[in-house]
Amino acid sequence: MIYVKNVPVWERVLRVGVSGALAGYGLVEVGGFWGVAILAAAIGLALTGLLGFCPACAFAGRRLKPRPRDESGPRAL
Repeated sequence: MIYVKNVPVWERVLRVGVSGALAGYGLVEVGGFWGVAILAAAIGLALTGLLGFCPACAFAGRRLKPRPRDESGPRAL
């Protein structure tokens, strides 16, 4: 993987859901230039949710807590 994920799963789901609602609002209710601008923002929000990486969060120094390792599996000798 080229990048390290910095968005937790619950926030990824939220971002994708909100981006769908935002895209619908921009296309149906607003229209014109501002509708397209809202649609572009929704696409960016959806991409950060789908990829799990947010450049703005990375710039701010946000990191996910590392998962504890599973010690129940087979051990290497």
